This record gives sequence, C-alpha cells and structure tokens, in this order.
Amino acid sequence: MYYDMPANGDFHTSYLYNPDILHGLDWKSVQSKVTPFITNENPGEDYFLVRPLQIEDYDKGYLQLLSQLTTVGDVSKTDFEVQFRKMQKAGCYFVTVIEDIRDSRIIGSATLVTELKFIHKCGERARLEDVVVNNTYRGKQLGKLIVLTVTLLAKKLGSYKMSLDCKDQLIQFYKSLGYSLEPGNANTMMLRYESKL
Repeated sequence: MYYDMPANGDFHTSYLYNPDILHGLDWKSVQSKVTPFITNENPGEDYFLVRPLQIEDYDKGYLQLLSQLTTVGDVSKTDFEVQFRKMQKAGCYFVTVIEDIRDSRIIGSATLVTELKFIHKCGERARLEDVVVNNTYRGKQLGKLIVLTVTLLAKKLGSYKMSLDCKDQLIQFYKSLGYSLEPGNANTMMLRYESKL
C-alpha cells in the first residue's frame, strides 16, 4: 500500500509522506516493550513531536543528526531538496523524525523503505535503516519510540516482513523490540562502490 503525493501537489508538500498515516498505529500490540508507555502521539514530553521528515528539516539539523550515525558528506540545501523531492515522488520512503519543538531541532530519526515484490502474493517488504537519536537525549526511550513507530507504520502499510542490519552490540536492543536473528542468515554481506565523497 503506497501513499503517493497527489498529482496536483496541494497536500502537505513539505512532508516526505502523508502525516495522517501516523495516526492510529497499533501501539497496544507493543505496549509491554516501552515502560513507561509512550507512543508517537504521546511521546513522553510535550515538546517532542514525532512526524514525517519535512523539506525544512535541512535547517533544523537533520543532516547533523545523521552525522552522529555515519558520514554524510557535503550536502547543500539544494542537494537536500532535490533528493527529498525524488524520495517524495517515489512514494516508498518513510523517513520519520522526532523534533524538539523548543528549539526546532531534529533529535531522532529512522528510515522505513518499502519494496514491492512478486513473492508473498505480490507483497511488500519493509526495511529499517538509519536509526539515530541525538547523544544528548539518551535515556528517554526515544530510540525505542522511533523504531517502534516505523515498525508499526510498516505493519499498517501492509508489509509482510521488516528487516534490518545492526552491529553486534545492538542485537539485544532490537530483540527487546520483537526482532529476531534469522537462522542461517545472521550475517550481512555487501559490495561497496567507490565513494564520491
């Protein structure tokens, strides 16, 4: 189930995806995983806002947040906006962020990417990528909040499977949220291309 931008472009064009689909996620199914209980609509503090990435987030420190996770490189505002519009048009990118509205700063993020398949009755597979929470906000369950939000979003979108790769030290964290290692498929292999950075 893809949520495309309307052809006339007059709905929420600053959002990467329709923010309405974040309402009514099935938090009851994961209630035991978060104590005290928080959700994307009640994130524990009234100054936290969980929402889709916006094109304006370039100026709210989104790329600086990502740099706590990996190399970002030199990305101009124009580069960001062009990539944002490509992702928006594709309709399969659900970058979700947590904003501290007190100072308009992005402090957490996770990317959900969906992929259409022929297998599983022409199903949709989901992948979790680029999970990061600002170092100064640790201890507020924001990592759990952002991961569970996109996990429940993938479920709502009708995905048959959600997968991720993580470092060994994060295996227990993801297990605590319901993820498991696949027998015989615990290693990730890749081929990296020469970097343009």
